[in-house]
Amino acid sequence: MSEQGLVLKVEEYRIEEEPYYEALGSEIEIFEAAYANHLPVLLKGPTGCGKTRFMEHMAWRLQRPLITVSCHDDLTASDLVGRFLVKSGETRWMDGPLARAVRCGAICYLDEIVEARKDTMVVIHPLADDRRVLPMEKTGELLQASDGFCLSVSYNPGYQSVLKDLKQSTRQRFVALEFSYPSAELERKVVCSESGIDVSMAVNLVKFAHMTRNLKGGGLDEGASTRLLVHAAKLMSSGVAPVAACHSAISQALTDDADMLSAIDELASSLF
Repeated sequence: MSEQGLVLKVEEYRIEEEPYYEALGSEIEIFEAAYANHLPVLLKGPTGCGKTRFMEHMAWRLQRPLITVSCHDDLTASDLVGRFLVKSGETRWMDGPLARAVRCGAICYLDEIVEARKDTMVVIHPLADDRRVLPMEKTGELLQASDGFCLSVSYNPGYQSVLKDLKQSTRQRFVALEFSYPSAELERKVVCSESGIDVSMAVNLVKFAHMTRNLKGGGLDEGASTRLLVHAAKLMSSGVAPVAACHSAISQALTDDADMLSAIDELASSLF
């Protein structure tokens, strides 16, 4: 692909309108400082607490394209860097999302990095230190990161295990930002803004979320995330009864255990 064609393709990832985001602390200032100093950033926190929305907001704020990769067990180094493909009888090299971001100065966000294979994570090491290079073994190229390039990764510490942990050799290359669920008042504001639901309903949804979060370790792996509250609020705004909305958008998303489902539904009934 020509340089002009590559630039046009990356422009597809540019975020034109400001994504709604409410800061929890100084994460915006820290990210901007890290970006200015070419430092990679690690986001850690529970699922659905706003890590991806934060990245979208920062990409818009810094006016850089955002290329997101959802990591999984089968993600290979070639999936990130690129591979040779046969097209119209010709063998051509096709950049992967990471190489594309490096060439064009985009932000590359590797979501849930610990889900990727260990040999795949090693690929990012030369990009995550002062070298800022991506070795392209199959082409023999040593790709130097453009000035605007930024590497960011995320993971959920609550799901750490011996098999899925972030190695110190990887972790210590990053500036870390810790995310959690917002305060009750801020979470209510987010739910209202995202769904258009009235304040009293949003207040009860946030109370419901805190009840489920208190069950973490007592039958639930995770409590209701802000994302799930927004889902439930949107259902309510569309005319779904509150208890039914909570059951479909929250309870069913948290567990399949019949007794726990019944207990969570009773919590919802007590509030709505």
